[in-house]
Amino acid sequence: MNKIYFLCTGNSCRSQMAEGYARIFLKDKYEIQSAGLEAHGVNPLAIKAMAEDNVDISHQHSKTINPHYFQAADLIVTLCGDAKDHCPVTAPQTRSIHWPLPDPAQATGTPEQQLLIFRQVRDEIKQRILALASNP
Repeated sequence: MNKIYFLCTGNSCRSQMAEGYARIFLKDKYEIQSAGLEAHGVNPLAIKAMAEDNVDISHQHSKTINPHYFQAADLIVTLCGDAKDHCPVTAPQTRSIHWPLPDPAQATGTPEQQLLIFRQVRDEIKQRILALASNP
């Protein structure tokens, strides 16, 4: 089965949300994992935003890049510039795409304003995952 790897800086928001949606919409096409350059823990607002769309990522955990999975991946998706710029060199057969999404963890304001940013990023990720599902 093809392997997909979602990468961002801390593996706390964007890549976790992408992994959550991929486990629903891409499960028949890919083995799915996410990771970060660092492991910051899964952000509670990411968990909350995904739960609002009936996707439970509360059991996922934050992890750093596994070099073996990385080298075996058929598709690498970077979700931030930091991961794109600092990602290890991919194998020649590996396809990579970049989704330049804002980091919702950097959102400021009230908790509700912050959650709004998480929802916007979540919705963008969902659309991109659905596009991947319909056009492999």
